[in-house]
Amino acid sequence: MSGMALIWAANVKGLKPAAKIVLIQLADFHNKETGQCNPSAKRLADECEMGRATLFRHMTTLEEIGLVTRHARGDGDGGRGSNQYELHLDITLGPSSRPKGAGSGPDGVVSQSETGGNVSKIRGKSPNGETGVVSNRDTNLTIEPVKEPPTRKREAAVDEEAEKILAAYPSDRLRCKASCLAQIEQAMKEGIAPEDLLQAVQAYASESEGFTRSKVCFSDNWFTSGRWLKYLQDVEEAREAGKAKEAELLKGLADWVTDKHPLCRHITPGQVTALLAANLVSPAEIEAAGLRS
Repeated sequence: MSGMALIWAANVKGLKPAAKIVLIQLADFHNKETGQCNPSAKRLADECEMGRATLFRHMTTLEEIGLVTRHARGDGDGGRGSNQYELHLDITLGPSSRPKGAGSGPDGVVSQSETGGNVSKIRGKSPNGETGVVSNRDTNLTIEPVKEPPTRKREAAVDEEAEKILAAYPSDRLRCKASCLAQIEQAMKEGIAPEDLLQAVQAYASESEGFTRSKVCFSDNWFTSGRWLKYLQDVEEAREAGKAKEAELLKGLADWVTDKHPLCRHITPGQVTALLAANLVSPAEIEAAGLRS
């Protein structure tokens, strides 16, 4: 944890609360000695208490503003590892910061009224010609990762997954296949599970089934504009709802076990395993209810 990074994140103004949470959590993972900041997408989403689709949306905002840069990283076997994040600790945005459309002055410098601070669009320059970089900036940056060359087998697997996802899109509105596949593969590189992205595409295909063709988006526009994020969030919300329902069911089964209810005979071995794994009952209670652990 880097106290300097946390102070920097806390002092950044103009962000929406959820984006600020993401920035602060990133800063909490920053190592001031190594400059490394590389939590997994799942760990970061858990710490922020939000779905991964929501996390990536706010991360995109932080990147567009210039506070964070993501670097893809290999896992050493030609696959995808967790991203590394570069925190630009020399940039402080003001109360009216905006990720897009901000006005700029000479030499590409964003105006004071837009950012609340003299931030240069040209990295490392400020309006008075100074670098604007903190003295120990080099030790604060994430080291650019060495990208491991993917194996042919893994490349083929990624290509197959991307093709399967694209095949779920309304067939008569497919356009620019290469562009669509590139967007799909990029999303998977950023940590989106292929099965989740497939469900998002299937959900849009089902929703638009009764539309006239003119109201169904061309596939390249749909993927490039990130319209799948909405459906991905729906997928995650449905998953969370399913987990909540499952937890409620297990709680009810646990009550049967502790009460030695006659309906315990309907509890399956798989449910017994789940009850024990969730620490809702003890092996002794399972045995006392006439069940096997």
